Amino acid sequence: MQIAPNPSVRPAGRATSPARVIVLGNEKGGSGKSTTAMHLVVALLRTGRSVGVIDLDARQGTLSRYVENRLTYSEQKELALPHPELRKVERSDAPSRQEAEAVETASLNQAVSSLAHCAYLVIDTPGSDSHLSRLGHTLADILISPLNDSFVDLDLLARIDGEGTRILGPSVYSQMVWEQRLRRAKAGGRPIDWIVMRNRLSHLDARNKQRVGNLLAELAKRINFRLAPGFGERVIFRELFPKGLTLLDMKEGGENMTMSHIAARQEVRELLRIIGLGNEETGAEEGFMQAAVF
Repeated sequence: MQIAPNPSVRPAGRATSPARVIVLGNEKGGSGKSTTAMHLVVALLRTGRSVGVIDLDARQGTLSRYVENRLTYSEQKELALPHPELRKVERSDAPSRQEAEAVETASLNQAVSSLAHCAYLVIDTPGSDSHLSRLGHTLADILISPLNDSFVDLDLLARIDGEGTRILGPSVYSQMVWEQRLRRAKAGGRPIDWIVMRNRLSHLDARNKQRVGNLLAELAKRINFRLAPGFGERVIFRELFPKGLTLLDMKEGGENMTMSHIAARQEVRELLRIIGLGNEETGAEEGFMQAAVF
């Protein structure tokens, strides 16, 4: 059974100014979805916006634990850190597919409705194809797909020839996003702004990096997404997770800043600039970036 997008999944009572929904999506684990999501959440919180977080990957629960770690650490250290509101949506174990999908749809609707007062919703999806993941994608005003800079991850978006130089056609994840875009359009929703984020960019293997970049640029024109630079492979991201901190919290968290950390914060700033978060409400991108990062 396929369940059409439910208009009630939009935050109730906010018809003239609905919450802006940012979805982190990719059908491959280890691409940095949760790390990216948490940095976006904290950036928005630091501009005074209310943020709700919905974890659709509740079984693995990386983003949920990130948020919970943040609350625990700030209480232990008596830190005045901003926090989002967290909701978890579990995958249903109902005996039939029809029942399971109905339960999951209702659970997601309830989670969104309970966060109707938030200005932004950030949704983390599972690293696999599922009914919950597809539902989450239909809600996206902005869809961010972190992608490790390799031909292995690129295969999720497109089939590439044996020489690694030519696109043969769209792959499984691109097709899924296209289907959810159509479903959203039929339900009267705004178009999804899809951003593919090149994550864990290496300073080595420049030839391979250039080939992947050229293919992504060509694919962006074919299937309509925007490209954004992501985060480099840095130990600091893994070290901050147990504390629930981000690169935007290091001053309050008592962390020592190094040149590597400063470079990483610049990567966060560049991502925020390209996404353009906050422009539609403040009209002042520069002020938003300074408040979020510095």
